[in-house]
Amino acid sequence: MKLATTIKYMNDDITEIENKMKQITGKEHSMISTASNHLLQAGGKRIRPIFVLLSSQFGQSDTKQAINVAVALELIHMASLVHDDVIDFADTRRGHPTVNYKWDNLTAMYTGDFLFARTLELVKGQNEQQIHDVLSDTIHQVCIGEIEQLRDKYDIDQSLFNYFRRIKRKTALLIATSTRLGAIAANSEPEVVERLGLYGYYIGMSYQIIDDILDFTSNEKDLGKPVGSDLLNGNLTLPTILAFNDKTIYNHVEQFFNNPKDITKAELAIKQIRESNAIEESFQYSQTYLRKALQQLDDLPNTKPKRTLQKIAGYLGKRKF
Repeated sequence: MKLATTIKYMNDDITEIENKMKQITGKEHSMISTASNHLLQAGGKRIRPIFVLLSSQFGQSDTKQAINVAVALELIHMASLVHDDVIDFADTRRGHPTVNYKWDNLTAMYTGDFLFARTLELVKGQNEQQIHDVLSDTIHQVCIGEIEQLRDKYDIDQSLFNYFRRIKRKTALLIATSTRLGAIAANSEPEVVERLGLYGYYIGMSYQIIDDILDFTSNEKDLGKPVGSDLLNGNLTLPTILAFNDKTIYNHVEQFFNNPKDITKAELAIKQIRESNAIEESFQYSQTYLRKALQQLDDLPNTKPKRTLQKIAGYLGKRKF
């Protein structure tokens, strides 16, 4: 089942989130407004807002507060993507020119900073201080994740621990914050908040691993960026680290990292990784996290939001782009 079909009953709230994001970015300096709206037009799955809305149904739902939280988290996500594209010198994302490519790096960085800054202004009302505290810590951790990615570029000797810590900060934490804050906005019981937060964390880890697999196994049209772009940008992901059991692949990547202007060895490594057992091994890691996510829902009431969270987990575990 497609994600759009699963969440169809939430379309009105999702539309409201989209409209609010346009309203926020449209009020600013023309350059910031134009660059931010360029990001919005590139679209996306809006997974984080969806998780906020669903998690807010496990308590005394405050729809307005949940929508504000959802907007804040999507702005943080967008800001992190802009910064990532600067770090990676990326030209395209989701098939659209990146902000840094369309304008320049300074415009991109200021756009990302603007989006980060607007998030804390959005949330007022029920559990405001607690939500602010979680949002502030999330922004802090996301920024550390970006710095770690920059530090680790073209570093051949990275452990699985390094990789998992990095994707926790770059991806999983933001999804965990989405499910956690949705529940907090609804004044849910602490145990429910904890379970939904862990669900989001495990989903986030699985989601990023699938992303890293698709970077090798999908195609440029579906990815909206070149196949193997992570490796081409000097970033080691799970399939590559696992594929290093083959010393030939390790040697090809090492030669590329020593001379990034010559992509011949990188292209050869991408082909070898795509055909290696590392793809299936990475998928099994993803499935382990997915199972852990679903286990967190076991003791929650059997409601439509719970069933939707279960269906989304199934969709994310099998997606092709």
